[in-house]
Amino acid sequence: MKILVVDDKQSLSDLVAQFLGQTYHVTTVENGMQALVSLHGGNVPDLIITDLEMPEMDGFELIKQLKASGLFSDIPIIVLSCRDSSADRIKSLQLGADDFLVKPFNPEELLIRVDKLVIRQ
Repeated sequence: MKILVVDDKQSLSDLVAQFLGQTYHVTTVENGMQALVSLHGGNVPDLIITDLEMPEMDGFELIKQLKASGLFSDIPIIVLSCRDSSADRIKSLQLGADDFLVKPFNPEELLIRVDKLVIRQ
């Protein structure tokens, strides 16, 4: 099972990759644009974890593009953001995200949420 982590903070991507890497094959990219390039290059994950605030293409735009795409619209998405407003949660879920977790987060909780989404597929 493959997971793509999209976050411009390398330290956070490394932490998520290290923790989830015990169970899953994890790839990291720095923004939504790189994520789309990776996907179109044939690297299609079973799940995407994305931040909202990133350069070039933010998480909202990435979710929009993925859900509008016939190829990638079924990939589950977890938003992992330091933005804790109800409006951001609602917008993310309305655009098609499957879950929303606020940084700082408990890695065990993230793993449980990932497991549930991947098993549901």
